[in-house]
Amino acid sequence: MSTTGMSNVKGKWALVLGASSGFGEAISLKLAETGMNIIGVHLDRKSTLPHVEEIVSKIRAAGSKAIFFNVNAAANDKRAEVIAEIEKHTEGGIHTLVHSLAFGALKPYIAEDKEKLSQDQMNMTLDVMAHSLVYWTQDLVQKNLFRKGGRIFAMTSSGSRHVWKTYGAVSAAKSALESHCRQLAVELAPMGITANAILAGVTDTPALRKIPGNERMVEIASARNPSGRLTTPEDVAKMLSLLVHDEAGWLTGNVLQVDGGEEIVG
Repeated sequence: MSTTGMSNVKGKWALVLGASSGFGEAISLKLAETGMNIIGVHLDRKSTLPHVEEIVSKIRAAGSKAIFFNVNAAANDKRAEVIAEIEKHTEGGIHTLVHSLAFGALKPYIAEDKEKLSQDQMNMTLDVMAHSLVYWTQDLVQKNLFRKGGRIFAMTSSGSRHVWKTYGAVSAAKSALESHCRQLAVELAPMGITANAILAGVTDTPALRKIPGNERMVEIASARNPSGRLTTPEDVAKMLSLLVHDEAGWLTGNVLQVDGGEEIVG
């Protein structure tokens, strides 16, 4: 769908948490195509850093600016460092915050001691995959770095409402993330900032491949989806690139399903 006639987002900044793979990567590249500059936060080992450089190069080739930080987005001190750099480089702050952090413990609640989910693992999963959205938003608002009319998008999943073996902690995190979006939507409404959770269909990403039994999930989703295929990160990125415009300013507090109808098929 063309964005011809829509408000102009060229030159505005997007902060993407989890920008080096999966949804975060696709969203970063698509927003760059619309003319937005990208601040990417990611956590990569040396072996995957060349791919990050490819993403940065593609963003710049699209004519946009790219500033990437290889840090733990859930660490308080690293968040402070990135926000200090945002103050220096963005000339007025950011327009869009995308939360696409996928790092959590995949263990059952009930099992032998070494196999079951621990308290530390539960807390870490919820902190990274849910609560960190609140802390980033709080700091950006406090520093006056969130523009009026801004956008918040957080990647949730059907795991927030369905059960899958070993997915309990992540499911809890996704449920909390959706709740955080609703709360932020209400509290930020006077500033004209919207907050929505994005529920993609089953998508073949690095995060999905870490889930035990992911092959079965892919098989079920492929058969269930009315289009006969999985959702792709690009499907999500295209939709999100429309919602950053002023015309979507009355859409907030929702869980938006981007799945080709996968969820509605019994």
